Amino acid sequence: MNSIYFNEEHTMLRDQIRRFVEQRVMPNAEQWEETGKVPREILQEMGELGFLGIRYPSEFGGSEMDTLGSVILAEELGRSTFGGFAVTVLVHTDMASPHLDNFGNQQQLAKYMPDIISGKKIAGVAVTEPDVGSDVANMKTRAVKDGDDYVLNGSKMFITNGVHGDIFFVAAKTDTDAKPSRGITIFAVEKGTPGFTVSKSLKKMGWLSSDTAELVFDDCRVPAENILGELNKGFYSIMRNFQNERLVLGAQTMGEAAKAIELTLDYVTTRKAFGGVLFDKQVIRQRLAALAARVEAGRQLVYHAAWLDAQGMDCIKEVSMAKAYCGELVNEVMYNCLQFHGGFGYIRESAIERMYRDARIQSIGGGATEVMLEEVSKRMIS
Repeated sequence: MNSIYFNEEHTMLRDQIRRFVEQRVMPNAEQWEETGKVPREILQEMGELGFLGIRYPSEFGGSEMDTLGSVILAEELGRSTFGGFAVTVLVHTDMASPHLDNFGNQQQLAKYMPDIISGKKIAGVAVTEPDVGSDVANMKTRAVKDGDDYVLNGSKMFITNGVHGDIFFVAAKTDTDAKPSRGITIFAVEKGTPGFTVSKSLKKMGWLSSDTAELVFDDCRVPAENILGELNKGFYSIMRNFQNERLVLGAQTMGEAAKAIELTLDYVTTRKAFGGVLFDKQVIRQRLAALAARVEAGRQLVYHAAWLDAQGMDCIKEVSMAKAYCGELVNEVMYNCLQFHGGFGYIRESAIERMYRDARIQSIGGGATEVMLEEVSKRMIS
């Protein structure tokens, strides 16, 4: 694909991921939807191919690419038509492990990063809570110092990779007297730590091959050496990675939307109706063309925001625009594409039915549209 944003290395990465998705994911992922998880061997295969360490240091097995590399990964995973598979990978690569990359010390990086990049250990991030949602500053989970350890108590909700993950980056209040944004700390907590349990696996409307859980910490003792970054400065770590999280979700949605249009175009150009094919109808041709134009606009918005981020520029407004626009657009695309599939689009065996369900979370997760528009509006008058 010709683009001012991508170089030859980016293009090679895109081609490699697309081949992997077509050969290893799309023929097999229906079964993953049934079992509710992506097989570990698939994730390790992705690690061997370098897909899980695109942005990370070469000393741990990473490729040291820029933000545009993450966007390519997310867009191509979105094209798989299996949103649950895509988000399983993206939470690991671009929502959880960046906390370690951004703030881990050398000992922590050496301990965890090689296994994260290889896919031997799968990561999750535990911030959202049952009663406060994504209101990070008002979280209820507490961590109290006791000798050389911290004792965690609380629960986390809607945690992707929560059932089958191995290492979690958990946010907890460590100073209840400080301003809400100044008393939060991030801890690395491994599965199997006493007091850390998966309370329940959550059944979802979509993303069925992604395991999602409520996590409970009941007098969970974590060594102080597992603190990521500075004590009481975890809020800033969370805020820093929100932009990356929202960028990859924006890219994922545009991959999904572009693939949905391709599938629908194939259907309407072969489906016989009224003495011809559905594509003969002007209303169908023009609505698909209009959607294709808007998806291309969304992709360019994502690419530009990623380029700004790669240059180290402030891009909160652009990222928030991309997340809001793309999260809403993908739902509109899926609605229309399912409509053009007619009754077949409502049947479970059609890819578009699954994509329609999977897309609904995209205007909610990672920052709801309403929150994103507030971020944009604040920066319109600054």
